[in-house]
Amino acid sequence: MGEARRRAAQGMPPRQPKKANTKALDTSPRVVSWLPLTRNQTQQFMAVTTRGAWIGIGAMVVLWITVRFIGPAAGWWTLSDTP
Repeated sequence: MGEARRRAAQGMPPRQPKKANTKALDTSPRVVSWLPLTRNQTQQFMAVTTRGAWIGIGAMVVLWITVRFIGPAAGWWTLSDTP
């Protein structure tokens, strides 16, 4: 038995068609009239790049600590600046 017949037999209303994927439109003003970038997009870009920069700084600190302290202490290598 099909879905439509089953719903009709049970006295249920027909199934409503699925709504199209309606994304919320970005209604914020453009930065420049001829450039398709809105202010919300520029704020999102700044947030993502700032987060990426901090992740890069953290990774660099971890790498430096590993090269300078952990590696020599574990005997993986010796530093050239130590006598």
